[in-house]
Amino acid sequence: MQLLIKKGNVFFDKTFQKKDILIEDGIIKAIENDINPSPTSLSECEIKIIDAENLSVIPGFVDLHCHLREPGFTYKEDIYTGTRAAAKGGFTTVCAMPNTDPVIDNIASVEFVQRKAKDIGLCKVKVIGASSKKIEGKEIAEIAIMKEGGIIAVSDDGSCVQNSKLQQNIMKYARNFDMPVIVHAEDYNLAGKGQVHGGKIATKLGLTGIPSVAEEIIIVRDLMLAELTRCQLHITHLSTEKSVKLIKEAKENGTNVTCDVTPHHLIFNEDSLLSFDTNYKCKPPIRSEKDREALLNGLINGTIDLIVTDHAPHSDHEKEKEFDYAPFGINGFETAFSSLYTELVQKGHLSLELLIEKMSTSPAKWLKMNTGELKKGYIADIVVIDLNGETEITKEKMLSKSKNTPYINKTLKSKILYTICDGKITYQAE
Repeated sequence: MQLLIKKGNVFFDKTFQKKDILIEDGIIKAIENDINPSPTSLSECEIKIIDAENLSVIPGFVDLHCHLREPGFTYKEDIYTGTRAAAKGGFTTVCAMPNTDPVIDNIASVEFVQRKAKDIGLCKVKVIGASSKKIEGKEIAEIAIMKEGGIIAVSDDGSCVQNSKLQQNIMKYARNFDMPVIVHAEDYNLAGKGQVHGGKIATKLGLTGIPSVAEEIIIVRDLMLAELTRCQLHITHLSTEKSVKLIKEAKENGTNVTCDVTPHHLIFNEDSLLSFDTNYKCKPPIRSEKDREALLNGLINGTIDLIVTDHAPHSDHEKEKEFDYAPFGINGFETAFSSLYTELVQKGHLSLELLIEKMSTSPAKWLKMNTGELKKGYIADIVVIDLNGETEITKEKMLSKSKNTPYINKTLKSKILYTICDGKITYQAE
């Protein structure tokens, strides 16, 4: 089947231009000012036309960090509901972290997720394997075998390898297979049983704080190990001003390191926790306004390479506990673009073009995918958005199994109308 997007405001060659896009067999066949299918092509196959006049047409979003919760925690989310929610949020590729039950630390688990995603998923799912067995930080996982099975990186996300010698060996081993190592940076002894950022709000609320240095000390360690081993290092969900500075300096010195940030760390600061709303509770914690501004500046100046959701669904009965007992994590697929567009683009803090680069182009390049841009011959992963529309976030309208987002019962600017993955419509707004 052919798909023709007509009269859209297409993000083409880094600018928005009035164009038509013709898609055939999952590939962008043409991007031109005016495309009219020939009678021959019409007779040979069915064609669907999307009228995109006054709408924005951009590359599908790519998420390098999410939690689909399957296997083991399917009461929170599963591969079908997770990818369905991702498609609604404009995502065409997501990368699943391995902290499931059982942990994705072997070829059988990798193949399970890949097979199920292929059968029922509504976007492409890339698998990230564990760095250590059972993400316990004691023994290297079966990286070589998982690499043959198709993993795109290794990570103990949800945990952090505390043993520096083991981390060095993981990096050495991963480098032999050209395998990136993604790090959740947290020193457990420093973080302790902290619940929120170790600052003024923690003191005011009487909650134990997680100091910034708990993140920064692991980043220093792993930057040094990456320099020593020449491993490709990726630090995920940065949260502090010092972390941005450390990575900027490392990049300037030639260290092979990239990093990302989440929407909630770009938008909120620790004052959000004054409500005791556990939907703001995440790890690393939402930090000070000074940290938030540094993260935004780091994104703009190129120090921070990507935006990720860290989609971390939890059920209502888990999040509706006392703050100390509620789990860390924010549901992110369905609000990522609209929240950033509302809070940063519309308020003049970030350009739409840079937002597209950080959510589509850069992560696709990181994954070495033939997506992330709208070009002839590229895979047709596309999102059609009404930037003048609105998205109302309610529990009834969310497609994720879990509803743990700070945006519940709020309205965000912009509305995703179509998500197209591999040339097929995977989401269409009602």
